[in-house]
Amino acid sequence: MAALLRSHRRRAGLTLEALAEGTGLTKSYLSKVERGISTPSIAVALKIARALDADVSQLFSDSPDNSMMTVERRGERAQVDERDGSAVYDAVATRMIGKSMQPFIVHPTTQPGSDYMEHPGEEFILVKEGTVEVSIPDQVITLDEGDSLYFDANTPHRVRSVSPSRAVLIVVVHDRDGDSADAGPASKSAQRCAPTAPTSSS
Repeated sequence: MAALLRSHRRRAGLTLEALAEGTGLTKSYLSKVERGISTPSIAVALKIARALDADVSQLFSDSPDNSMMTVERRGERAQVDERDGSAVYDAVATRMIGKSMQPFIVHPTTQPGSDYMEHPGEEFILVKEGTVEVSIPDQVITLDEGDSLYFDANTPHRVRSVSPSRAVLIVVVHDRDGDSADAGPASKSAQRCAPTAPTSSS
């Protein structure tokens, strides 16, 4: 994502200062993302995409298109270093822009006390492997392999792997307010693919 973020920011004619102002993130943090030092959460990636008026898939793939179908093989997934306890977010179906849902394979952090995240729309979590703790204000929910959680993503939330081996999650984000989970120039494609018409995309 690092090189693609820098490329889209420059193409948009934005300085790091301007992007920081548009996202509410700090210039130093965005600089770390562009240099590959920090990995943005799903909420942050969506926020950056909106500020750039870009499709969030364009931040993860240098060859997105308007195809109605996309296939990604297992070997294309990100490799996770188990020695590093930080979260890893692997966006799925990045070559297809204008999606009304944004899927991710997530290897959540093993470290306690991470920041709460929130973003518009709804979020679905399915535990593929391991066990995680999902924390929201005043509540901690434990999810084991095969368990799932669907919630309003405006609710502050954070996820931590608590199993001996790093947990693996399937996470799907959807913007229920009528905008695609992928912001930006692909909105017409999203409307074309929407199951209900003609008022708005799903």
